[in-house]
Amino acid sequence: METAHSETTHFSASFALLKTRRFGTFWFASLLSNIGTWAQQVAQPWLLLSLGASSFMIGLDAFALGAPAFFLTLFGGVLADRADRRRIISIFQSIQMLCPTLLVVLLLTGTVHPWIIICLSLVVGVTDALSMPSFQSIVPSLVERSQIAQGLALNSIQFNLSRILGPSIAGVLLVSVGAAGCFTISAVSYLPFIAVALWILPRGKTTADASTATSGQGLFSGARDIVADPNLRGALITVLTTSFLCSPLITFTPVLVKESLHGDASHFSIGMASFGVGGMLGAFSLLLISRHIDLRNFSSKLAALYGLTLVLAGLNTWNWGLPVLLVFAGLCMTASNTAANSLLQASASPQLRGQTVSLYMLAMRGGLSAGSLLTGISVHLTGVRTALIINGCLAVAIHVYTGWAWQRTSKVVITS
Repeated sequence: METAHSETTHFSASFALLKTRRFGTFWFASLLSNIGTWAQQVAQPWLLLSLGASSFMIGLDAFALGAPAFFLTLFGGVLADRADRRRIISIFQSIQMLCPTLLVVLLLTGTVHPWIIICLSLVVGVTDALSMPSFQSIVPSLVERSQIAQGLALNSIQFNLSRILGPSIAGVLLVSVGAAGCFTISAVSYLPFIAVALWILPRGKTTADASTATSGQGLFSGARDIVADPNLRGALITVLTTSFLCSPLITFTPVLVKESLHGDASHFSIGMASFGVGGMLGAFSLLLISRHIDLRNFSSKLAALYGLTLVLAGLNTWNWGLPVLLVFAGLCMTASNTAANSLLQASASPQLRGQTVSLYMLAMRGGLSAGSLLTGISVHLTGVRTALIINGCLAVAIHVYTGWAWQRTSKVVITS
């Protein structure tokens, strides 16, 4: 009974963070921003298909969005550790806001083309790579070190809540006013987040000393130290494998719905919302589980189950079966990645938090980018079902081995 009471108190204390002025405001502003982002991400692949784009171009669009992570995310981490995060976020988010605004204009004038959409995805990818480490470093700066896991879990809840609301709104707008409505929502949603970021973040550098962050050993010496740690390296490999092999499930859900299950835009939006429901359940699980669970074991097992879900999605032939599988996929991905992220950020020094986040983002965004491009080729050659089954089998095998190797390092737990 004492344990149950302790966990209930821990759960309540976690949600009490939402009542704090700075974290609560940031949480709600992020929710509004992500709702707009997900509305656009549902509308964009459907618009590409409507314009006659091939499966390869759908993958190329995802690649353009994520590819800059390979080249620029580590620079974004250095910026987060050395520069004014207020300025970084406000400038790059403002540039991003112009992209959906331009798409609205092009749609209303009937001059939109697939190559324009892909080019704008590249612009968003570049600004994301440079600003996301600063963005992801906000939560640890708003809570105590012992509350980082709870803060990240709550942030994951809002992200996945937006994953439900955004696609739901997009589904209504696509069948009523068209894709232009989704892109309008996306453009407007940037405004409250930019305003809140300017309010809650301090002016000037957020770390003690740039020289401390690198110890005089070079621009990316901190990143090298992080990768050298076997526990942190295991977390990064798990996230990278999941992103590279499993996350393309979401990229090619519109292809799966339209070409294999013969569904429409409403089926697609329901599927995306289902993934968000699963993501919320995964984030809640991190608030409910024992505070002393081994993060490595939890993350690697959920990642392997995500791979298995990919295989089942490839074998599924029923429209109603896909949302069920996407719920489980969202749960596994969110729980696994958030646990890995909690391990990374709780272990990082404040002076290297930006670079720690940049490595996490590199594994997640970069893996999705490369995985989407290669999976797009596989879909073109073998079909979407076979491509997903191959990816899922490879993911399970790699996660089982990585999990075994990861367990051989010293024990890591969630601490209160």
